[in-house]
Amino acid sequence: MPRPSPGTAARRADPPLVIHDLLSYRLGRAANLVSRSAAMRYRREFDVSLGEWRALALLAAGGPANGAPVSLNDLARAAGLDKAQMSRVVAGLIQRGLILRRMSLRGGRMVALTLTKAGARIYEGLIAAAAERDAMFRACLTPAELAALETALGKLAAEARRAMHGEPDQDEDGS
Repeated sequence: MPRPSPGTAARRADPPLVIHDLLSYRLGRAANLVSRSAAMRYRREFDVSLGEWRALALLAAGGPANGAPVSLNDLARAAGLDKAQMSRVVAGLIQRGLILRRMSLRGGRMVALTLTKAGARIYEGLIAAAAERDAMFRACLTPAELAALETALGKLAAEARRAMHGEPDQDEDGS
């Protein structure tokens, strides 16, 4: 008997699913729980929000040690936030002395963002805590489950990108 094509099950006359049965809902809930638990720890130990942690981490990944300073637009895009949200996060980090903002050497109005020494110290603690959390989550899965999860996440992201191409023009974050 031939194998059903993707989407065949969705076309069957099954009773409608409730929201709790939807894969996208379950993935979102799991991601939110992981993020909320991280946010609680990062706030308690480092006095940074999840958005601030992501900004610091992305600047560390793209900053002077690994290339050029990062623009606000690039930082917002990488974090999955809109420019206004990221602007507020960055303003708070600048005020706290964790990020330095300079006009780009490339001219124009582009702002280049880098970590300060204090920001780099906070980042070092944050990335150690993040690595510890990552190891904890990986440890609750068998090697086969972890491999299957990695494969499934890649496939789901690729399918979501394909589905987005059929939608009206929007950013990846839905704005």
